Amino acid sequence: MLLVDGTESSLRAMLQALPPVDEVGAHARAAMLGTRSIKTTSKSWAIDTAISMIDLTTLEGSDTPGKVRALCNKAVRPDSTDATVPHVGAICVYNDMVAVARKHLDAIGGADIPVAAVSTAFPSGRASREVKIRDTQDALDAGATEIDMVIDRGAFLAGDIMKVFTEIVYIKELCGDRAHLKVIFETGELVTLDNVRKASFLAMAAGADFIKTSTGKISPAATPPVVLVMLEAVRDFYAQTGVKIGVKPAGGIRNTKDAIKQLVLVNETAGAQWLNPQLFRIGASALLNDLLMQRMKLRDGHYAGPNYVTLD
Repeated sequence: MLLVDGTESSLRAMLQALPPVDEVGAHARAAMLGTRSIKTTSKSWAIDTAISMIDLTTLEGSDTPGKVRALCNKAVRPDSTDATVPHVGAICVYNDMVAVARKHLDAIGGADIPVAAVSTAFPSGRASREVKIRDTQDALDAGATEIDMVIDRGAFLAGDIMKVFTEIVYIKELCGDRAHLKVIFETGELVTLDNVRKASFLAMAAGADFIKTSTGKISPAATPPVVLVMLEAVRDFYAQTGVKIGVKPAGGIRNTKDAIKQLVLVNETAGAQWLNPQLFRIGASALLNDLLMQRMKLRDGHYAGPNYVTLD
């Protein structure tokens, strides 16, 4: 078991006990796994599995209720001509669109699709704790059952691990049994893979249900070596505690090849137990269209015309 009692000394002891990441080795292993080929039957399964793991996302200042409702339609029936296509893992929106998404999903047969809200001063994480708590409470009150919170990267990089830890604890307590908590690191700002590993263990010790790479607003985002390190972290955390924590890469995963590489990383690192939407999600918007096009190619032997999928 991890010997963490919430004190700064126990947290620092936990982080100091982590083995350093072999950056060269992590890049080499991620690159090697990215070359794995998948046969046609396995590819069909992989495409449907990836679809079921997508957090279909719109996080733009120009979002409208109509756009969110259209996204919900697509979440429930990704291919309006094929009812065998699985629904996505969740809809991810800003707070003010949570109620719109929840109401529309419930009305069109998507009651089992969660609505995730980005929270705690997304994407910067720079706000007072009071603002972050109010931000999260608003999302929960509107019907969000998943909260994607961002950590204060400035505090983490400055070594203020207690601030990062206690904010995650507060938000987790606020979520209670109402919502799962995904903790976003913005790995492109954490600089090193060692920092990614430390942030992963810090968040898991604080009660995160998922650890998430990035907001999608900064590059680099969900690079294979970063995802590899996070998958190793949840695997090791499970070995020490018996608790399974999910992983959500987000940002830069735009086509079927990228998605399948993610599934290979999961299977070869954390294991097949993580190959389900309860423990692995992909934050994306454009990815779903490419998966649908590739699915049709496998089914019919040819690609669809330009009007086959909806524009997002």
